[in-house]
Amino acid sequence: MQATEIVLPAVGEPETLEIRVRELPAPGPGQALVRVEASGVSFAEQQMRRGKYYDMPAFPFVPGYDLVGVIEELGPSEANGDSGLAVGRRVAALTKTGGWADRVLLDTADLVPVPDTVSAAEAETLVTNGATAWRMLHRTAKARAGDTVVVHGANGGVGSVLTQLARAGGIRVIGTASARNQQAVAALGAHPVDYRDDVPARVRELAPEGVAAVFDHVGGKGIEDSWRLLAPGGTLVSYGSAATRDQSGNGTITVLRLVARLALWNALPNGRNAHFFNLWAGKARHRQKFRDELREDLTQVFGLLRDGTIQASIDRVFPLREAAAALRHAESGTVVGKVVITPDAASAL
Repeated sequence: MQATEIVLPAVGEPETLEIRVRELPAPGPGQALVRVEASGVSFAEQQMRRGKYYDMPAFPFVPGYDLVGVIEELGPSEANGDSGLAVGRRVAALTKTGGWADRVLLDTADLVPVPDTVSAAEAETLVTNGATAWRMLHRTAKARAGDTVVVHGANGGVGSVLTQLARAGGIRVIGTASARNQQAVAALGAHPVDYRDDVPARVRELAPEGVAAVFDHVGGKGIEDSWRLLAPGGTLVSYGSAATRDQSGNGTITVLRLVARLALWNALPNGRNAHFFNLWAGKARHRQKFRDELREDLTQVFGLLRDGTIQASIDRVFPLREAAAALRHAESGTVVGKVVITPDAASAL
């Protein structure tokens, strides 16, 4: 079986992406051949093409942090056990790399069933973004109904999902975004704040005693403001360093400096907490636990989407062969929701 893939050959602009066709072997024990219906563009790919993503693979490689597709073939049935999967079943997978292709081989243990009524593109918006948002909100910050939280970049891929999940849980959200995205943030149920304004002052007006949690993907100097916004017992969840995206230097060092700063704050006797969220934390040492929790979390998120409690936010859909244009658009600063890549745009929607 042939697969068409998008390859990132080295550090470079989006236009350096290459198209490759290669042969895929038949699925082995515990594997499935998945026909990809939709993948997406995340901040990870933006960092990877700059060579700045923490723990990225060696060049060349196929980007694609996650995917949604249909099982075309399963490996030997006796090895697949009681996976509950079948040919023709739509599934989602968190891949980290490899998703920008029209066919992939994956372990069945990493596949999460997608509800029949949810389209591939809709589900795609909630794989990385949904798992990240759900875990940060419920497993890391442990936010509860009645809390007030700040979501930076509330119009973005993770931010828009996080805002919806919080509102669905009865949590008040103050969402930062650019001036042109204020209406979109308000439509999600958040109190919009222009990130170019005096954000700490505006948040203090809305939450004079501080907030239960701040979700910060920006990093940089602004992380100090996020820390100061917390109420006693509050939690800062840092999950990126967008502020340093275009700066030269080693991305690993940037992350390590951020983690060190958070650790220093945690040592202060003020009852507040700071976490650097890593979606992949624990997989290497506790692989089965990681898989079980991911399946549980994504099943919850997909269920909320199926029931209409939350909505999929698709910014634009690009054909696989236009992955460079999709990546360039994702970096434009105009995105509301998720940029989706699909081999067949018509079937994914």
